[in-house]
Amino acid sequence: MSGQTGLRLCYQDEAIVVVDKPGGLLAVPGRGPDRLDSVVSRIRALFPECIEQPAAHRLDMETSGLMVLGLTRGAHAHLSRQFAMRRVEKGYLALLEGTVVGSIGEIALRFRLNPENRPCQVYDPIQGKEGISRWRKLELRGGRTLVAFTPLTGRTHQLRLHASHPLGLGCPIVGDRLYGMGRPGERLHLHSALLRFEHPTTGQWLVFSSSPDFAGGVLPPWGATDGSDGIGFPGRSGAGPCRVAPGLGRRSDPG
Repeated sequence: MSGQTGLRLCYQDEAIVVVDKPGGLLAVPGRGPDRLDSVVSRIRALFPECIEQPAAHRLDMETSGLMVLGLTRGAHAHLSRQFAMRRVEKGYLALLEGTVVGSIGEIALRFRLNPENRPCQVYDPIQGKEGISRWRKLELRGGRTLVAFTPLTGRTHQLRLHASHPLGLGCPIVGDRLYGMGRPGERLHLHSALLRFEHPTTGQWLVFSSSPDFAGGVLPPWGATDGSDGIGFPGRSGAGPCRVAPGLGRRSDPG
């Protein structure tokens, strides 16, 4: 944890930084003076040499978990290309209201922005853009279900919709005020738990994982080598807690 920023820094070197974002913090600054506090603004305060816009991807404000940022223009461009080409492996943990039927699967739904109820998305099989996610049921907990998601696309609110919609899992994420029964101030139980990407300057693959408190330390076997677990990418090994390839930069002190 950096005392200057209030962010948990999982990894840093001269090119990139990986953070564990708390829920309720913007990924990038919003409009207006009351929405300037964000992961990006805090990283820029901590690293004065950082470029103006280092975020290669975003998380919803309510979503917690792993983000990677490029500190230099070259690193940011390289990371952004990886996300655009879907080379980055992402995994999420979510606690859902209700009991999910089945144990493993893939969801493909088309949805778009609802202009009459921003920022909500609405299912539209004709004009919507397709979002695809793999999922796996991990545990049942007193009327709730812990699920692992691997999004294969990056649509707005994709996992929240895939969890809540009747054509998806039909069980909204705990604390979801847009698509479920979340109350003001209640935490959204959705966490970015896995990132696997190519380091922009060394070419080595880095793997980071993070387990939220609502998961009770559970981390699924992300990315079995044969893809048989249904949530990983074929040919990619699993991740241990905040694991990083040796000899690259330094892991920050998790304390």
